[in-house]
Amino acid sequence: MSNILITSAGRRVELVESFQIESKKIDKNIKIFCVDLKPDLSAACQIADLSFASPAVNSLDYILFLKQICIENLITIIIPTIDNELHILSEHQEEFLELGIKVIISDDLLIKACRNKNQTSGLFNNLDIDTPKIYDKENLIYPCFVKPYDGSSSEGAMPLFNERMLTKEVFENHKNIFMEFIPESYDEYTVDLYYDKSGNLKVLVPRLRIETRAGEISKGVTSKGVIYKFLKDKLINLKGAVGPITLQLFYNSKEKSFKAIEINARFGGGYPLAYSAGANFPKMIICEYILDMNVDFIEDWEDNLLMLRYDSKALIHDYKA
Repeated sequence: MSNILITSAGRRVELVESFQIESKKIDKNIKIFCVDLKPDLSAACQIADLSFASPAVNSLDYILFLKQICIENLITIIIPTIDNELHILSEHQEEFLELGIKVIISDDLLIKACRNKNQTSGLFNNLDIDTPKIYDKENLIYPCFVKPYDGSSSEGAMPLFNERMLTKEVFENHKNIFMEFIPESYDEYTVDLYYDKSGNLKVLVPRLRIETRAGEISKGVTSKGVIYKFLKDKLINLKGAVGPITLQLFYNSKEKSFKAIEINARFGGGYPLAYSAGANFPKMIICEYILDMNVDFIEDWEDNLLMLRYDSKALIHDYKA
């Protein structure tokens, strides 16, 4: 039996559900497990077949814990979900493979380029995709945008419209990079991509970010238009890419201008929209890594599919705080 583990599960209920749905179509015995720092407070852990409390990702015990969980529960696939666990899992990928456990993760060099926004610009330039200019903080042009070079989920990211907004704390934070401000005339897109185990692109789904909350899409629509055509050939081979990749860029339709800002080597928070449109990453993962099958390139996913997210609840009876 081959079971699947989703790490740092948090609120990713829809991601867990998609793996449960697709695994049951292939083998009803496959279980979807989750780990989280506090599984009793994780909605995704409540719907998993089984969940476990994990050490912190940066703990020396984290990798040993994952190995033990996988061995004891016949887990052969690990799906990471947050940025700060990608590097450590990549470093130990060979150790997991020796145990028959496959971490669905990209090459460490790509992960490092994704995590360091300074390196991300170089990555996009090599792909002939324009990016916002990075400014010398001693010679800023306003308005500009500041964010940590290793940040995620929009934490610490904000526009600076004038010099008065530049506090000493922001200026002296060595992690902050200062970039060209992208005006409202640009629309923001997230792109969900899947690369097979040989690094070949198998699906690419751009989705317009109509509205976001805490850095994650709350309203969006799939778009098989100019973004798809622009990126398809450029991203057909992304060196080191394996499994799910998420890319963010801005597009100005009047000027026909693209500005790519970020790429992450993991499932995006808005992936459930791409899944609903027909970009079935869980099925691809199961086919490749459990059934040892090749997966085909697909582009018959649903265009103009609108997603409107809302809050739901997970109820746990007799919970002791």
